[in-house]
Amino acid sequence: MNKPKILALSGPSSTGKSKLAVEIAKKFNGEIISADSRYVYREMNIATAKPTKKEMAGIPHYLIDICDVTEEYTVGLFVKDADELIKDISNRGKLPVVTGGTGLYFRSLKGTFDIPEVPADKDFREEAENIPNEILYEELKIKNPVLAEKIHPNNKRKIVRALEIARSGAEMKSKECPYEILWLGLDVQDRQFLYDRADKRVDIMLENGLLVEGKYLFDKYGENNILLNTIGLKELYPVLKGEIELEIALEEIKKNTRHYIKRQISWFKGENSIIPLYIDIDDIESKAFELIEKFV
Repeated sequence: MNKPKILALSGPSSTGKSKLAVEIAKKFNGEIISADSRYVYREMNIATAKPTKKEMAGIPHYLIDICDVTEEYTVGLFVKDADELIKDISNRGKLPVVTGGTGLYFRSLKGTFDIPEVPADKDFREEAENIPNEILYEELKIKNPVLAEKIHPNNKRKIVRALEIARSGAEMKSKECPYEILWLGLDVQDRQFLYDRADKRVDIMLENGLLVEGKYLFDKYGENNILLNTIGLKELYPVLKGEIELEIALEEIKKNTRHYIKRQISWFKGENSIIPLYIDIDDIESKAFELIEKFV
């Protein structure tokens, strides 16, 4: 039985994934599945650089605006939802185009492990707030070294989530990849080129109403965990409380975005199945089209 074919398009922030994904979908009769852990949340639009209706250009986009920020959307849920969408899109004779910057979402689609759906443990999360990252990470390495390998030691939110899974006793079973995947990854030869683009995007976000969006969200939801773990919003919270000036927060957003890009680049470089497309030297659209034509 033939496996469904999917086109995966990943890359760090500010590489232009959303735009290229739309052009691919137009040319190859595709529909787009978002693999971005923040696009799932409603009302977080400017801070996450979520594509607008105009930018979607009439192409169906899925797994965008499906949760409130009070809900936890896990990798396990993504795998389940994406699998259903991939089958549906494929059965209608179209090409599923999975695009985004959340590395774990892409790795989960490869089917290396069947990630169990484990509910959040509020008591453990409160307890973990007072435990240093290093201690939590060491516990994870003992309980589930496979999950520990996939998570940066400083990413406390993901460490805690992984420990919830490990502590639940749910089993991580290996499985075969259920899809035939062509995985293209946007990248840069000159990292400063990407940092400059990211800085410019932060300035545009401010012009488009980032501060207004942040005030609305924090007024509505308060010290919400999702908001306080989202670059572009968490840095604005002290501004809204009158603790720092906006200019300082903007520099923090730019700095944290650059750090996030660096982590994304390192993460994706660890995937040897990715075919790189360099946005600063390649004609990425032509190169992508050539590779996809051979694939489909």
